[in-house]
Order: sequence, then C-alpha cells, then structure tokens
Amino acid sequence: MTPDYTGNLEIECCPSPNHGERRSGRQVDMLLLHYTGMDSSDGALSWLCNPVSEVSAHYFVFEDGRIVQMVPEAKRAWHAGKSYWAGDPDINSCSIGIEIANPGHAGGSPDYPEPQMAAVIDLCQDILSRHQIPPCRVLGHSDVAPGRKQDPGETFDWARLAAADIGILPETSAEPGVASVKLGRGDTGPAVREMQEKLVKFGYRVGITGEVDTPTETVVRAFHMHYRQGMGDKPFDTLSMALLDRLMVLGG
Repeated sequence: MTPDYTGNLEIECCPSPNHGERRSGRQVDMLLLHYTGMDSSDGALSWLCNPVSEVSAHYFVFEDGRIVQMVPEAKRAWHAGKSYWAGDPDINSCSIGIEIANPGHAGGSPDYPEPQMAAVIDLCQDILSRHQIPPCRVLGHSDVAPGRKQDPGETFDWARLAAADIGILPETSAEPGVASVKLGRGDTGPAVREMQEKLVKFGYRVGITGEVDTPTETVVRAFHMHYRQGMGDKPFDTLSMALLDRLMVLGG
C-alpha cells in the first residue's frame, strides 16, 4: 500500500483487511476523529488490523506522534459504526477516520501528549488539503454517535485544531437583551423545541419533542463535549444557544 499522506512526517503502513468500497460512489466530505479506548496502543493497532474485529480506520496516531496508515483513503474503512449526521446514516462511506491512541474515559481520560497532537494536526491538514471537507464536518465520534460513543473526549484539544484551521470552534457570547436560557432534564416548551430544531439543523439526530428527555440530554452532552468542553452534563444555556447559532452560520 502506498501512503496517501503527502506531508513531511514519516508514515508507516500496516494494511487492514477491514474495508470495502465507498457506497454509491460517495466522495470524502467528512473527517472523523476517535480515541482507541484501549490501554495498549500496539494492541489497539493490532485489533484494527485483525479481520476478526471487523473494525478499522484509515490512520492511527501513536502517543509519540508516529502515524500509521491502515486503509487507503479511497476505500471505506469501518470506523464509525452505527452513526448519523445531517440526515446521513452511512458515515463510513463519506469519511476518513483517524484513531488516536488514548485509553479514553475507561482509562481516566488522560491528556493527549504534545507529539501526538502535533502529528494529528499535521495529518489533518494534509487530509484537508486533498479533500473538499467543510470545517463543520470535522467531527468526533461522539458527534455522530451520541451516547454510544464518547471519543475523542473532553481532553481532546479541539480549540488547538480550530486555531490550525481544522474544524470550527468559534468564540461567542450572548447578545445583550437576549432572554436567558437554561434547559435541563424535564423542561418543556418553545425554547426546548427551538434548541432541538437547531441541533437537528446543524447535524445531530434528536427528536423534536419540546421536552428535554433522555435522548435530548445525550445529544446536548455530545455537543458540549466538542464545542463547550467542561460543561459535561450541565444544562444547555444561553451561551450554548449562542454558540449553536454561530456554528450554524459558519457551517453554512
């Protein structure tokens, strides 16, 4: 396998048999980031290349910054699983997946080391230089599979990626005179419906119920995990709404 990467870093190849053709002639228009969620980096790479696992990704980034390509970018890697974004349930066919070695929540959510983050940024920039991927479609696994997946998690530095023109993470504040919003479990009414409608318009899948039910809480947590890290399970508030409004503008 010849690497697709065209940058200046050295890259290894460890071909995985777990891939297929992109369905319906789909073109790449999404970049999806994951953590491995395993204690052993070598073990995670081995699993992604094992036909028994039926999982893979296009790239793997070790803690020390080493990059391995497992699946050609032209192929459909099996990294997203049951997922959804903006009406599309086949994320594997439109995306490139990067697995980042990190034990994740089960391992205490450690920070991503500097060499690893630098390599992720370099790799992402290289991928974006070769594919028409809108900034709003640089996402985490938790965005396309809320509740089922939590990666790459709250310790992943999305702001650093955005500063390198990878994805979007705008700074925002509530407009003067805007009514205060704080929507938590059990709340109902027009403000809840507005929140749900905007989350759906941006890309998330959630029912327009007018109630902050369990599925809505799950999606709000996924939104916060990416775009307002540190909010966790806190209610969707005025700043969350302002941020979502800004993201929809920037996302087109």
